[in-house]
Amino acid sequence: MPLGQKKDIGHFFSHCQGNAKKPLEIYLFIDPLCPECWALEPVMKKLLMHYGRFFTLKHIISGNLATLNTLSKQRPENLAASWDQTGSRTGMSCDGSVWLENPISSPYASSVAIKAAELQGRKSGIRFLRKMQEVLFTEKQNVSDEKVLAEIAECTGLDRDEFIKDLHSDSAIKALQCDMKITAEMEVSEMPTIAFFNERVEEEGLKIAGYYPYEMYEEVLFEMLGDTPTPSEPPPLPVFLSYFRFVASKEIALVYGMNIEEAEREMKKFQLAQKVERVPVKHGTFWRSLD
Repeated sequence: MPLGQKKDIGHFFSHCQGNAKKPLEIYLFIDPLCPECWALEPVMKKLLMHYGRFFTLKHIISGNLATLNTLSKQRPENLAASWDQTGSRTGMSCDGSVWLENPISSPYASSVAIKAAELQGRKSGIRFLRKMQEVLFTEKQNVSDEKVLAEIAECTGLDRDEFIKDLHSDSAIKALQCDMKITAEMEVSEMPTIAFFNERVEEEGLKIAGYYPYEMYEEVLFEMLGDTPTPSEPPPLPVFLSYFRFVASKEIALVYGMNIEEAEREMKKFQLAQKVERVPVKHGTFWRSLD
């Protein structure tokens, strides 16, 4: 990546990083194996691009025991059909045939792995979570398998040996238990759920359970701020691609105010210039940066 572009990235994404001075705090409750949580990725990107200067974002890994119980009772073909319906409806591909060909053996192990990654830093945990979702939903890999988890750790820049050690540590388990305790205390039972809090401690937060269009979350953010701020402009598309590396047409379309056809026409220009490669998936389209 050119040095000048690194500077651009720092400029455009610095406002997305958390700090204690921001007026809002957002808790994002997710299950890493939940297709609706994956489908929320474009919404969260746009919210961060436009209003990240106003809030800190904290991921809470939850839904684990419910997932274990639910998955044990559901037939694989029903799970596969549900995932495919979500991918087709949302534009964020999730290939349900993983449940027929390479099923996840331990949802709990996947969640512990995210907390093990977080022990190397909050940003490391976020990168690991995103890559885990990519590997699961687009590549149909069993993200509870330790070899797969170690490969995800390595390709997201984590210390592989440290990660494997942490994967079996009390620290990762306790961190996950802490997330599950927060989930229970806040009576969160549906994934995804987003809870908004402002700095006025006497006021209750606002909680949105389920997957909704972007405008719903923007409206709640305005309500919690008590203001309707002008959104920040998203970075130039090449900077966005270099920063996120692997994105769906749906993510590009939502962040840049395009429809899917416009986003894909734009991306084909980058493909012809050998800046990105198209990644075929079951539903929708993904693009990988080559810069």
